[in-house]
Amino acid sequence: MNPYRQYMYSYPHKTAYRTLTGVRLEMYASCLSGAGHGLYLHLPFCRTKCGYCNLFSVTGQDHTQIDRYLEAAERQSGQYEQILAPYGSRFSEVVIGGGTPLLLEEEQLERMFRMLERHFSYTDERELVIETSPGETSRTKLEILKQAGVTRVSMGIQSFSDEELHTLKRKHSAQKARKALALMKEYAFPCVNVDFIYGIPGQTADSVLNSLKEAVAFEPEEIFLYPLYIKHGAGLQKEMKKGMVLQPGEALLQYREASAYLRAEGFRQDSMRRFVRSTQGRKYTECSLGTSLALGCGGRSYLGNLHYCSPYTITREGCLAQLDRFIHMEDFAQITHGIVLSEEELKRRYVIRHLLIRPGLCLSGYRELFGTCVEEDFPILKDWKIKGYVCTDDTFLTLTETGLELSDDLGPRLISREISEKMEEWEHRNGQI
Repeated sequence: MNPYRQYMYSYPHKTAYRTLTGVRLEMYASCLSGAGHGLYLHLPFCRTKCGYCNLFSVTGQDHTQIDRYLEAAERQSGQYEQILAPYGSRFSEVVIGGGTPLLLEEEQLERMFRMLERHFSYTDERELVIETSPGETSRTKLEILKQAGVTRVSMGIQSFSDEELHTLKRKHSAQKARKALALMKEYAFPCVNVDFIYGIPGQTADSVLNSLKEAVAFEPEEIFLYPLYIKHGAGLQKEMKKGMVLQPGEALLQYREASAYLRAEGFRQDSMRRFVRSTQGRKYTECSLGTSLALGCGGRSYLGNLHYCSPYTITREGCLAQLDRFIHMEDFAQITHGIVLSEEELKRRYVIRHLLIRPGLCLSGYRELFGTCVEEDFPILKDWKIKGYVCTDDTFLTLTETGLELSDDLGPRLISREISEKMEEWEHRNGQI
């Protein structure tokens, strides 16, 4: 068993998406009726590309090009506003990701927030989330975030070791990260989250703990702890083998030391990666079948059994081509790339999304939604019970401590054969196997 087989942050993966014809947003807009939906804006701009990054992002784009992108996003928002008007759509969460959203200049950030307020309606307790990086976190930009009502700021620090940052090809220094995090805490955002990576070549359990001890001293509300993956298109792929950089056993040791330390420091572990201060409440939500609408190029939308986005690409040339296509697009309601999920695939998505996040999978919720018993639909869960990976209290099916650390092995075992074949076909076609 390899505990670092694949990170299941969503299901199905974009590499399983294919060309769609005759599909328009109007056909699925009723999924966004009323309140409780998510809105995601993707800003695919970075100053430099990190060595492990294979996300949809581009470097070297100037002020004019970013303005053109925002103009296209404004046109898209206007078209979506008209389509959603009959349904009274109200969004409860807005996430702004990238890329590095705070790479935008101050006037562009203000323009972006005005666009979101102008074209969409929200619930009274809307969450507003944005990502940043140490090199782009300034006082003036944080003031804009505060004025816009941002409730959560997430910053990728990855390590407080300059040597480890250099290995990852991160361009900020440890001292820059310290200053940026201290500045963020001055503004008293309801939630400050910081990300760290383990499994870096040359890293030890002690150096991981040293970084986390520094982070805890700043009193962030959440810490995410990610294993290092080198996947398709990442810059470090040329220097290291594909997949996990360290031996799985060494990485697992670092994870165990780090997770034990954070729990001892008063953090509640909600998943293999997420650690939340115990003072932050836990709210159970049905996360897998929720609806989310994406703006910009590179983000994906979830509307019932329809998932869609721009075609997944990993090269700079491919990203730039998709970006140019988006900037010149006239009809944003035409959906041309995605997947329509069968009931079986919806069940798999539900199990993956709930089981890997505590408190786990609600047994009655699954039965109410699908009319069947999850353990009958997925006999592998019974086997995991016997092996001690999951347990149940007649309400939730929950990962044990052993199961939690094996999340990146257990999750991929729930992928259907059909989806696996599509993902493998994409890998072969794009020269990744």
